[in-house]
Amino acid sequence: MGQDLQNGVRLRPIDLARGHGLSTQAVRNYEEAGILPAAARTPHGYRTYTPLHARALRAFLALVPGHGHQTATSIMRAVNQDEADEAFRLIDESHAQLLEDRRTLQVVESAIRDLALTPAPEAELTSESEVAPGPDAAATAGGMFIGPLAGKLGIRPATLRKWEHAGLVRPRRDQLTGYRVYDEADVRDARLVHQLRRGGYLLEQIAPLIAQVRAAGGLEPLEAALRDWHGRLSARGRAMLAGAAELDAYLRERE
Repeated sequence: MGQDLQNGVRLRPIDLARGHGLSTQAVRNYEEAGILPAAARTPHGYRTYTPLHARALRAFLALVPGHGHQTATSIMRAVNQDEADEAFRLIDESHAQLLEDRRTLQVVESAIRDLALTPAPEAELTSESEVAPGPDAAATAGGMFIGPLAGKLGIRPATLRKWEHAGLVRPRRDQLTGYRVYDEADVRDARLVHQLRRGGYLLEQIAPLIAQVRAAGGLEPLEAALRDWHGRLSARGRAMLAGAAELDAYLRERE
């Protein structure tokens, strides 16, 4: 490649575009965004590129799958502005995020395993104040009132109310008493939230995980989603390696 540069190889925008399955407009856009170094111009004002530009384009396209379009753009812009340390910082942040995502997955899997090993609390009704209800309140069936559920989890009823306010549990209201009633899915969600909170996760971090459980239809269907999650994280890690190799080649050629 270095010998090509010495021989004065010049590439038209169409050459660069075709070599990477892009449009010529995309190539121009990448140059304007700072992803590619500035192109030289012919006396008539036409852009001309070199193998170095082709290497930059390969590096960018390799970075996108692992880092995302926005971060990959920022990395290439930093390199082209001779700010390699900023590019390395951005790469480090992506790796840190990938590690955090792996840890989140491990916590979710651990929480699900714990739930599978711990028998679910039996449906049991009593009043929200944890005092046995009157005859009318006893008419509701098929769920748990807040007091017994809090007791089974070893938390305060106020904690369950806080989780409800955050959308993590969604109990219905008993028509006769007005008390909260937690059905089987609510109890499942409450147990999962409890496990994740014990793992140090914040409510706002737990919310999307609970949404995944609901979307999957429970914990068992979620196993397929977790396998897919594993696959996506592995693919991202592999893509980061491929992007690093191409970026290193580009850095070496710039030198």
